[in-house]
Amino acid sequence: MGVVWWPRSIRWRLTLLYSALFVVAGALLLGITYVLAAHAAPGQAARTVEGGGLAPDGVTVPGGADGPPTVSVVVDAVRADQLHELLIEGGIALAVMALGSVALGWVMAGRVLSPLRTMAATARSISAENLHERLAVAGPDDELKAMADTFDDVLARLAGAFEAQKQFVANASHELRTPLTLQQAVVDVTLADPDASEEVLRDALRRVRAAGQEQERLIDALLTLARSQRGLERREFVDLTAIVRERLPAVGGCRVEARLEPASALGDPQLIERLVVNLAENAVRHNLPAGEGGWVSVWTGVDAAGRPGLRIENSGPVIPADQAAGLFQPFRRLGPDRVAPHGRGRGRERDGVGLGLSIVAAVVAAHGGRVWARTRSLGGLTVEVWLPCCGAGVGAGTDVLASLGPALPLA
Repeated sequence: MGVVWWPRSIRWRLTLLYSALFVVAGALLLGITYVLAAHAAPGQAARTVEGGGLAPDGVTVPGGADGPPTVSVVVDAVRADQLHELLIEGGIALAVMALGSVALGWVMAGRVLSPLRTMAATARSISAENLHERLAVAGPDDELKAMADTFDDVLARLAGAFEAQKQFVANASHELRTPLTLQQAVVDVTLADPDASEEVLRDALRRVRAAGQEQERLIDALLTLARSQRGLERREFVDLTAIVRERLPAVGGCRVEARLEPASALGDPQLIERLVVNLAENAVRHNLPAGEGGWVSVWTGVDAAGRPGLRIENSGPVIPADQAAGLFQPFRRLGPDRVAPHGRGRGRERDGVGLGLSIVAAVVAAHGGRVWARTRSLGGLTVEVWLPCCGAGVGAGTDVLASLGPALPLA
């Protein structure tokens, strides 16, 4: 391995750069001065002096037999000596100033890099436990402050991502623990009854099976959410209208009003189908009770820009504003969980796993589309999904918006 002569320290590199620029500029100045002095006109110094004697400038001019001597030869010699002396003294002065420029460059490089050292020390002290801290660099709006502000923005997004991840893990753990606790309680109660009949045992098995199915639905929803957040693995032409028409018969217990116009999108068929299913199930689940005139309205089509869209509107209870803000957050439900009694000693069956609209938002983001949710003053919800047209680019992580209530945007 060869020896690396170029220093690794940025401060030393800046110092050498400053000094090199100073030496080059000084050498050019010295050279220009030398050239100008060498080509300067001698003026009145080069004149003819008759006889011998002392020239006006103090130069002794010897007499000659061939004619009157001139001082031009002497002036040329003096000019050559002066130029040589100028070159020597200028070189010495340049060398001295070069050494001084190294010291001055070292000081100035340290002043320039001081904010970077402060930022590096602060950044090293920030970890997952104190992501709330910021560099908060003060001073003029220069490149260093812009870099520090960008780093602070990254820290803010990381802090939000960490908090969301911790909240998601906590919610997922709670959701997975609930059916396990229910299964264990059913088994313990059944085993504690030595006179349990065959019907009681069968009922306990049915409840354990129902809890297992709830776990399966939750795990499937988590896998779909994770897959959506990874982005698209394949892109195909998808007939959005055909998917909605196929899934409409599954919307039971409500009056369905459909206006299906042609709409084609480019994306993952399975994810788009899951989006449609989740919106339909959400519209039915959070609707009026059976027999009270609940309805679901479905529309598909394209807008003026050619983007395919889906709108599902449903009746239902009035959604409070403080609960509507978290519709697209994982494991967020509107109001207390709805329960359905199953007889004496039976548990409570919750209304969904709380991931329906979270998966919708993730699927829309993976396709580069937008999603809105608006509350209805008479109760219920309207959800609109717009996907890029078939000729548009598809990419994960583009705008996913939600507006809740009358034109209130939600990030």
